[in-house]
Amino acid sequence: MPWLQIQSAFGIAVLVLLSWAISENRRAFSWRLVLVGVGLQIALALLFLGLPFARDALFSLNAVVDALASATRAGTAFVFGYVGGGDIPFDVTQPNNTMSLAFQALPLVIVMSALAALLWYWRILPVIVRGIAFLLQRSMGLGGAVGLSAAANIFLGMVEAPLLIRPYLARLTRSELFMVCTTGLASVAGTVMVLYATILGNAVPGALGHILVASFISLPAAILISKVMVPGEGATPADAHMEVEYRSSMDAITRGTEDGLRLYLGILAMLIVMVALVALANIIVGNLPPVGGAPLTVERMVGWLFAPVVWLYGIPTDEAAVAGSLLGTKTILNEFIAYLNLAGLPEGVLSPRSELIMLYAMCGFANFGSVGIMIAGLANMVPERRAEIVELSLKSLVSGTIATGMTGAVVGMLPFF
Repeated sequence: MPWLQIQSAFGIAVLVLLSWAISENRRAFSWRLVLVGVGLQIALALLFLGLPFARDALFSLNAVVDALASATRAGTAFVFGYVGGGDIPFDVTQPNNTMSLAFQALPLVIVMSALAALLWYWRILPVIVRGIAFLLQRSMGLGGAVGLSAAANIFLGMVEAPLLIRPYLARLTRSELFMVCTTGLASVAGTVMVLYATILGNAVPGALGHILVASFISLPAAILISKVMVPGEGATPADAHMEVEYRSSMDAITRGTEDGLRLYLGILAMLIVMVALVALANIIVGNLPPVGGAPLTVERMVGWLFAPVVWLYGIPTDEAAVAGSLLGTKTILNEFIAYLNLAGLPEGVLSPRSELIMLYAMCGFANFGSVGIMIAGLANMVPERRAEIVELSLKSLVSGTIATGMTGAVVGMLPFF
């Protein structure tokens, strides 16, 4: 096995050991759980990425991205004109500057939210979620309630997925509640998958397939890490009822559009504020003496801080500072800005293997902003457990980051990347 693959395997061991070191009950550590969780990750990675027909299917999903982006552009061009991607009524001297994130790319979130709601009403997504939940219950011993929530995270958001088991939230054990938080932060919602794939399309071939696979592979890791950090006995059962109901197809489209609009506006506001704050911080630290012949920036300092972490994923030492900056951006700000930065890196700064590892390792909502959203959402559903939710949500920032990091390391272990 080449050195970089060994480095990734070593990183997986260190991440599990770190989870054990900060566990609430280190004596409850289960080797069987670790073997099953890591084994499932490796098996899923080999299934989706190792088999030629599976890889071809992943790359073919680019057609889905193109179709959804083209359909969205038709809507934005109709509403916003040339600003939204329509025909430009004048000569363009700098075509690279005609792309508008707010009016061309981000509206895809609204379309995907409406489409997901429609697929849920048509009972397509519920069938898939039940199937995944059943497999998780059988392989990792989950209760029906937490298994359903964990499986739904592949398609729904970190607040929407627990809505499926809202009647059971008050009865979940502490370990199960922590697992709900961790699985929510170790995945991304289906409403933003296509958006991220659109951003990364030029940098990583087959980006949508990789993002979808990342969510699948991160589930066993999230369950494993959450059980190691907050072990507990008991499994809360749940029946097949799912508390997300629409009255008709039109109702699903309408409500999905409203939910997507809130998400769209939230992303816009977050981007404006976060980019402005980083720019302000760079102005301040730029007045400090240069280090290494270059001025200090927030990105450089975060890169130094997170470089040892991404090294555990299998990133070469000479690329660790750049990759660490991406992970720091993802953790402190969010994965959207981190993916934008990944897509904007000059060619050759990261190797294709490192780009793929970081795509997987950053595919989750584990950031401070998402923790706040999760606390607000879960506390509203089960207010009597608010104090416990606040405590576990903050801890799940660590577990969610470790889980997606394990996914990046598993990809780094594969010999064909």
